[in-house]
Amino acid sequence: MTTRQLTRTSVAGIAAAAVAVAVFTAPAQADTSTTERQRHQATQRALDATVAAGIPGALARTRDAHGVWQGASGVADRETGRARGSNDRFRIASITKTFVATVLLQMEAEGELDLDDTVERHLPGVVRGNGNDGSKITVRQLLNHTSGLYSYSSDPEYAKKYLAGENFLKHRYDAVSPETKIKVAMGHRPDFAPGARHSYSNTGYVLAGLVIEKVSGDSYEDEVRERIIKPLKLRHTTNPGDSARLPKPSGRAYSKLSRQNTPEIWDVTEIHGSRSWAGGDIISTTGDLNRFFSALMSGKLLPKKQLTAMKTTVPSPDYLPGSEYGLGVHTYRTSCGTRLWGHGGRGVGSVTEAATTGDGRRQLSYNFNGDWAMPVSIVEAEFCDGAEAEAAR
Repeated sequence: MTTRQLTRTSVAGIAAAAVAVAVFTAPAQADTSTTERQRHQATQRALDATVAAGIPGALARTRDAHGVWQGASGVADRETGRARGSNDRFRIASITKTFVATVLLQMEAEGELDLDDTVERHLPGVVRGNGNDGSKITVRQLLNHTSGLYSYSSDPEYAKKYLAGENFLKHRYDAVSPETKIKVAMGHRPDFAPGARHSYSNTGYVLAGLVIEKVSGDSYEDEVRERIIKPLKLRHTTNPGDSARLPKPSGRAYSKLSRQNTPEIWDVTEIHGSRSWAGGDIISTTGDLNRFFSALMSGKLLPKKQLTAMKTTVPSPDYLPGSEYGLGVHTYRTSCGTRLWGHGGRGVGSVTEAATTGDGRRQLSYNFNGDWAMPVSIVEAEFCDGAEAEAAR
């Protein structure tokens, strides 16, 4: 389930003590308009409402011509009561996919590959069996989720072992290789013929990471670091590798481990870094995410041709009704008509969304340190004015 779908779902939760913090930093010459203040106030109220509904802690940061606003509510640690910090690091889950797609688009611009190359060309024999055929699937189809490949994370046995209840706690430190994930996926027939439609598949991005490694001769993590993290000075963005820990500063991460109706909440902060790999392993902050998406949409990371390819979309109603999916990004319109680009990420214990206008001039990123359903849309609160945001709730 995606973060945008989650915002529309009501939940009953254990009320957490809310500690609200809001900070606005703007250039000296800038005068924040009444509308901007109203929007930030609406965003803070949405953070507070999320915590009141049972999520332990929430934080958000915006970036635009007026400067930077950041807000937080709730706790980073349920045991100590420590407040959620605006600079907390967290696992961004599937937002990692935008980084992966950017690397492959850069490689295409450099002539190292073509998005219409088949998977078989770069990974011979890897996608095969049960009707799966890598010679009929392109790199582009991996990136826009039209490959038809079964998502390994949907496999009942995989989910039971690694994602649910006590089994998660038992296996949280297990390393899970990309090859293991692909083997799970190849045990299923394709969901549909390549290119027939859109269906979100984590398998596609595991394969995309392997394509990066095969073409470059380097690890996927090294390519992300050298091509994106270092040039943009994303000092708080890392790949975990074999580590199970979050770098400091960070809060704890909490989950009901697929038991939505239980009052029990587990601390799931520690999890082996290989668990999601190129489909969702990156750790970052709201500030770094805003910097990344601003640079991406303003053309600082990709030539015009590749940015146009990234923003060429297919309908993705399974991801979010009314949305479309490009290459590692999705796009949709708010209730007040603003078109946004970005990505959501839901991992065990963490829910994140990054949204930006198409010109890269305005961004919002937020994170919750609980992964069950939320009743309030942070995006609607920020990008629509106060009255419209309240109506959308």
